[in-house]
Amino acid sequence: METTLKKHYEEYISKFKSATPEDIQKKMKDAIQELEESDEGKGLKKGEKAPNFNLPDAKGNTVELYDQLEKAPVILTFYRGGWCPYCNMELRAYQQILDEVHEAGGELIAVSPENPDHSLSTTEKNELEYQVLSDVGNEVANQYNLVYQLPDYLVEVYKNKGLNVDKHNGDETWTLPVSATYVIDTDGTIAYEYTKKDYKDRAEPSEVLEVLKSVSK
Repeated sequence: METTLKKHYEEYISKFKSATPEDIQKKMKDAIQELEESDEGKGLKKGEKAPNFNLPDAKGNTVELYDQLEKAPVILTFYRGGWCPYCNMELRAYQQILDEVHEAGGELIAVSPENPDHSLSTTEKNELEYQVLSDVGNEVANQYNLVYQLPDYLVEVYKNKGLNVDKHNGDETWTLPVSATYVIDTDGTIAYEYTKKDYKDRAEPSEVLEVLKSVSK
């Protein structure tokens, strides 16, 4: 099934710009630029080994990456949280291609720093049928070199908008993972990576699916 995530993003961004004060838009833009110019959140590259992990899913069951890789290659996507509209659109887009992922012999795993209760809410809200895991404290995201610190001025913007990221994540750090998507082969090698510090720029799920198909051959 063809997904058009970029189109959904463009439509949302247009509405966002018309409804959001310019000073708020500037702060968000400045935060992205500062992150892009920093050493934070560079991620891992194609050809590197994906670090193994054991994380709880939305129902409290532990999922091990390498256990999944013994069965099939994995699409692994890191997202910021269920409070992020771009993340929700991305998660739903992956749900749309889930049958094709399985037909290609692959598995799909999504990871965020949200605690299991909020991961469960995200799973139910978006009617997700794949594994949604909780990386509380961003420990795994840190192994994948994806973690960054939200600047204080953006924390205040989020708080004023009612986005209590600290409560979703169960800590006071206000750190998040850069949005990143990997296709990991059964030997643990990263066959594809898409890492962007601008959270509005994500891999197109249909393109990721094509990579998975080539890996699964």
